Amino acid sequence: MKVKKMHPDAVIPKYANENDSGFDLVAIEDVIIEPGETKLIKTGLAFDIPEGFEIQVRPRSGITLKTKLRVQLGTIDSNYRGEVGVIVDNINQEDPLDDGETLYAPLDVKENVAMDVGHYIGETYFIRKGDRIGQGILAPVARTEFEEVDELSDSERGSNGYGSTGVKHTEEDLQ
Repeated sequence: MKVKKMHPDAVIPKYANENDSGFDLVAIEDVIIEPGETKLIKTGLAFDIPEGFEIQVRPRSGITLKTKLRVQLGTIDSNYRGEVGVIVDNINQEDPLDDGETLYAPLDVKENVAMDVGHYIGETYFIRKGDRIGQGILAPVARTEFEEVDELSDSERGSNGYGSTGVKHTEEDLQ
């Protein structure tokens, strides 16, 4: 797949391991994400995605497990040629006892602040230039045609949804 660097600090994607399905998406700038904020993290990359495919932007499991940062799922269509970004939410809640005083060091004081994603002061997160913030998955796109009908076919489940199958296994499921 063709990829264009839109920024001199952009990192051409690669797979960390031979059998990985996702390739790393890397931040090209320092970003501070306060509690409750959503930010677009720039990658400095644009792709020439083959027709019939999409890039799915997904979270990295370690960030999701170890932090309150949530990468939002995204779709990059094959006809899009602009810069790909990663949407990140800080789901930490604002501290009601916070007096408004700045809780983080200025970004130019990098030697005093840890550089890894997930390092934070209070509930504020720092994403640093060069951090692997998300991953991209090249996936085929299935298309369909829609036909309006008055009735749908019957199924065992019918219209039962949103928890209707329960959360516990039955004895039958365990055999």
